Amino acid sequence: MLEAAHRLRGIALFLTALLLFSLLDATAKHLSAFFAVPFMVWVRYLVHFLFMLATVAPGEGMALVRTAHPWLMTVRALMLVGVTLFMQLALATLPLAETSALVFTTPLLVALLAGPLLGEKVSARAWIATAVGFAGALLIARPGGALAGIGVVYAGAAALCYALYQILTRKLVSSETQLRLLFYTALVGTLCMAFAPFTHWDGRWPTLLETAMLCSLGLFGGVGHFLMIRAFREAPASTLAPLLYVQLIWATLLGWIVFAHLPDTLALTGMAVIGAAGLWLALGERQRTPAR
Repeated sequence: MLEAAHRLRGIALFLTALLLFSLLDATAKHLSAFFAVPFMVWVRYLVHFLFMLATVAPGEGMALVRTAHPWLMTVRALMLVGVTLFMQLALATLPLAETSALVFTTPLLVALLAGPLLGEKVSARAWIATAVGFAGALLIARPGGALAGIGVVYAGAAALCYALYQILTRKLVSSETQLRLLFYTALVGTLCMAFAPFTHWDGRWPTLLETAMLCSLGLFGGVGHFLMIRAFREAPASTLAPLLYVQLIWATLLGWIVFAHLPDTLALTGMAVIGAAGLWLALGERQRTPAR
């Protein structure tokens, strides 16, 4: 009974984190009409960094920054910055649901890249799921479709950065604490995007509402990642991984409610194909991985 309660708590935390990530994307898409993307990315990581300084740093102290792998930690953080930057650039030109679906080819890329980069065997299931998933991506980003080509390129770059980020996380998770991993992303993101206020700000001060929305980017991201860490403490990855594609539902609903956009039939089919391929791959991993 206690284990079941932990699993349910983990699932609730995980689904809430996915909702926060979708809210982050929807807010960034709205704000991209008023602010340059690099400036928004800097604000996102600055607020995330200040949030961790206020809530985590007092208890963790220097343990947040002491690491035996500073270069790998930095590269991993830069990959997440790349995800944020390319994702927001894509959202400036593409609808929310389609962008999210294209970036959700990430688990398929991870399955392929884990072979050469981590020495893991790439299973037949992974090859099939990847081929099917990319067929779904082609339905969304089909030639002659309504999506802007440059936005599709940005979404593909975000997916590649996200795959490399996840692979580096696998390499580091056995030697680094989750809070240290989270803190490094906030710190590196803040520092490497610190040029943005000087090069990508037009001098117009945001309104009170815009300030709140800009700050929410960091809060949605920081709290979302924190909840996801807690979720994996409550429930095994084999339980949570198949739920990842609920974020596509959140993205579609927010795209409809906030931007009055629904994907066309072919795009919806492509999203379903990507979700099904990733879910099939995740369920295969669940069968191979014993429950906690």
